[in-house]
Amino acid sequence: MQSIHAIDKGASMKSNTGRVLLGIALVAAAVVLLILLKGSEEDDGGTNTTATAQPTTEPTKPPKPAIPTIVVKGGEPVGGVEQLSYEAGDQIRFKVTSDTSDEVHIHTYDVSKEIPAGGTVTLSFPADIEGIFEAELHGSGEQIAEIQVNP
Repeated sequence: MQSIHAIDKGASMKSNTGRVLLGIALVAAAVVLLILLKGSEEDDGGTNTTATAQPTTEPTKPPKPAIPTIVVKGGEPVGGVEQLSYEAGDQIRFKVTSDTSDEVHIHTYDVSKEIPAGGTVTLSFPADIEGIFEAELHGSGEQIAEIQVNP
């Protein structure tokens, strides 16, 4: 009886060893196949046959427009008085860079901001009054922008 049991145990060990060897062979074959496929993609003259990502169906938001910047040199706006146009309800937003210190002031809105020499300030306020308004350097009285708010 012991001899039959010993034979079964030996057959079982051979079966397990065979399974392990078969698993190793399958993994090795998969690695070789991947290497061969990867090599053929690189050698196809730049034509890539892999699937590309599908475009999203969600609408993309348009990029925010750049904030207009008024550059002041020698107390005057470079390129002349800047024309800025907004719709009622928009946010009026622009920057002023100046080589001289002064105060940027927007008439009727009564918005103002100090600007140091060599500095930059950002003005931002709601376009809640319709019309055409002057932005100036308050100390010198130099107009730097004309702001139009449309209905």
